[in-house]
Amino acid sequence: MDAIASLGFTPAVGDLDFSPQQRSLLSLAHTLGETKFAPRAAQWDREAIFPTANYDDLRASGLLALCVPQADGGGGADYATYMMVAAEIARFCGTTALTWNMHICSTMWTGVLADGIPMTDAQREEHHRRRALHFRRVVKEGAIYAQPFSEGSAAAAGRAPFGTTARKVEGGWRVNGRKIFASLSGAADYYGILCTEDKGDEKPDPRDTLYIAVPAGSEGFSISGEWDPLGMRGTVSRNLSFEDVFVADDEQLMPRGVYYKGAQTWPAMFFTLAPTYLGLANAAYDFTVRYLRGEWPGEPPVKRRMYPTKQVAVAQMRIQLENLKSIFVRAIREAGPNPSKDQRMRLYAAQYTVMEGANDIARLAVRTCGGQGMMRHLPLERIYRDSRCGSLMLPWTAELVLDRMGREALYEPGERDD
Repeated sequence: MDAIASLGFTPAVGDLDFSPQQRSLLSLAHTLGETKFAPRAAQWDREAIFPTANYDDLRASGLLALCVPQADGGGGADYATYMMVAAEIARFCGTTALTWNMHICSTMWTGVLADGIPMTDAQREEHHRRRALHFRRVVKEGAIYAQPFSEGSAAAAGRAPFGTTARKVEGGWRVNGRKIFASLSGAADYYGILCTEDKGDEKPDPRDTLYIAVPAGSEGFSISGEWDPLGMRGTVSRNLSFEDVFVADDEQLMPRGVYYKGAQTWPAMFFTLAPTYLGLANAAYDFTVRYLRGEWPGEPPVKRRMYPTKQVAVAQMRIQLENLKSIFVRAIREAGPNPSKDQRMRLYAAQYTVMEGANDIARLAVRTCGGQGMMRHLPLERIYRDSRCGSLMLPWTAELVLDRMGREALYEPGERDD
């Protein structure tokens, strides 16, 4: 309880035994969220525009460099710490947390996660030299990195090679292809794309996946398409096109062949969307309690807490929220390279539980608060719409997680039915 006393609030992940760094970062995230991000959230949603002002605050506070190693001038936060801070930010603005994840992963994957991926000595030297360039951009220039996956195929789920390709040329690569649902489109300075190395006549193979940062001003790079979705409207996830785009060698975020090893070694790298939805689940619960107590700012001080049906619904929400927090915290605390089968299955279970559970809590909140709670000047209807998007997000959609869990529970590696 000392951690809570020193913070003055209960974080989205619960009342845990936080390190001094975690307490400081959670306090920063909570203050930014409460004073800056929450008051602006409706604008990003209403106009479907990127939360630029929030990124100015993230940059000024050092949070853009949160997972850049301290030796490179960053915050040096580990995986679990990032996940906790992201959940706290999402309580106040889901769009900001979700897009910030794309940027942070560009530094975390190349930083602490890459340190746990097997590489040759030559690859390790190359990687450390090149990542210093990217880290310097983030720390010194405040650069924003995007991380577009989707192409409308099975590639983002790891089941096929990416259709976007990169062909080796003198001094770099020629990139061709297309990405869809590319969050931060138009706002990022660099787009960390996953693509398949074009080796000529050889059959494309997911093992040949490359992870390359394409500068936003590159010749042949363009952004197109409208963006008017149900939720997460401020992510501005439009289409990216690459037409014979030249990208220098040093723009590689990982050496050739290392991304595929990373995906096999560090499955928790794909769990980083979940904190946004844990934060939204907290937001739905927080709103419901304050609304029923007649304490929501700007609303008449009408209490609705005395009705047994409301009390039971809030109890159901809290039970589900505690379940989400518990499995989430266990998953992030045991995340690391080469997890056991039980740890991997628990990670899948945590992903499914959080992504589906967040919307279920929001559903209960809508039903419990009633019609007045659904008015657009209040945040609940936006929280509900944003929370519905979680189970659709690659590479671990709710459907794909169920498929993975069932298959891996019933088959050991290498087993097949004749």
